[in-house]
Amino acid sequence: YDILVDVFRDENMISFIKGGIKIRTSYQIYNNSCCVLQEFGLSQLRDGAGSHSLRSILCVLTLLLYHTYVCLILGTGEGNLVEAEALLEPYIERFPRGAIILFYSARLALLRGNFENALVKFQECISAQQQWRQIHHLCYWELMWCHSFQQQWREAYRYADLLCRESRWSKAIYMYQKAAILSMMSEEELKTTGEDVVELFRQVEGLKQRLAGKSIPTEKFAIRKSRRYTSATISPPVKLVIPALEMMYVWNGFTIVGKRADATESLLITIERAEEQLRNDPNPSEFHPDDQCLVQMLKGLCLKYLGRLLQAELCFTQVLSSEKLIRYDHYLIPFTLYELGLLYKQQGNYVKATRFIEDAKLNYKDYSMESRLHFRIHAALSSLKGSPTNSP
Repeated sequence: YDILVDVFRDENMISFIKGGIKIRTSYQIYNNSCCVLQEFGLSQLRDGAGSHSLRSILCVLTLLLYHTYVCLILGTGEGNLVEAEALLEPYIERFPRGAIILFYSARLALLRGNFENALVKFQECISAQQQWRQIHHLCYWELMWCHSFQQQWREAYRYADLLCRESRWSKAIYMYQKAAILSMMSEEELKTTGEDVVELFRQVEGLKQRLAGKSIPTEKFAIRKSRRYTSATISPPVKLVIPALEMMYVWNGFTIVGKRADATESLLITIERAEEQLRNDPNPSEFHPDDQCLVQMLKGLCLKYLGRLLQAELCFTQVLSSEKLIRYDHYLIPFTLYELGLLYKQQGNYVKATRFIEDAKLNYKDYSMESRLHFRIHAALSSLKGSPTNSP
């Protein structure tokens, strides 16, 4: 059991994911040789997981990390949850109160869209031990998202605030996340928190950190977005539009919410409300086209997961047709091309899917979270290689 705990020392799970996102050269290596190495590596890990040696649990934990985090954040969100559950099952029987076992049980419930069970399991994980606070921080992060997926903003704020106070991983991301969640509340509810959202956004840039001389891409994204509130030329600040839902997309959370039609419908209502406010804005700002495109992309995602594919396609194409109007959020175009490609893949049009995803890969550069999208593109194109050819 001590081996399980050691894996989480210094928040290694998040550090591992962060490193994968951060290092651009890792993508180049990944792109050239990953397919063979990945399959070989997974095969070796599966062999190790099935053995009765000390390495068995380490192989199991690595596979669980791969299926529940790496595939989601750096892939298309199609981790093998069946295999992950099968790997975890014998350890649930042996260590039913083990913190790490409870954590992965909760994570799998979350990925299945069973938010209610996930909330219970994460709380059990927190109660299971007090020695390693890093495990608590991982649970706070997951609980924040679990409540965010259900738009329970007060509860989500509570865990974002705890992360700001206790965790050292990325103060800038935690602060931005906290401010973004507060931005989703009504004015009345916001007043009860005693928080100043504008001031929180203004603190984000001062909290940035560098690792090996490099900035963390997600921090850079949060800092760039928060500059609406710090620019001396913009007074009063132009509020960000549904920023918590934008960050939900950054972490590929829509693939999780999409498992629940009720939660997806609820998100769609929030997005359409933002769409109407932008449409009726009597004094549109310089950010207006960017905000409209963000709303349309997120609306398209909700419609896709609700099975309304034609409407989703119209939303995505509307974003692409507005490319020349975008002034700041240039990441929206390649990400929308990627999402449109996945939509065509879902419809069975693999030729068109490949064309749009390749367009995102080859014709755009120097935008926010570029490496993250390239990881996802690689995963999507790899999945398309074995697909039957279909005429456009």
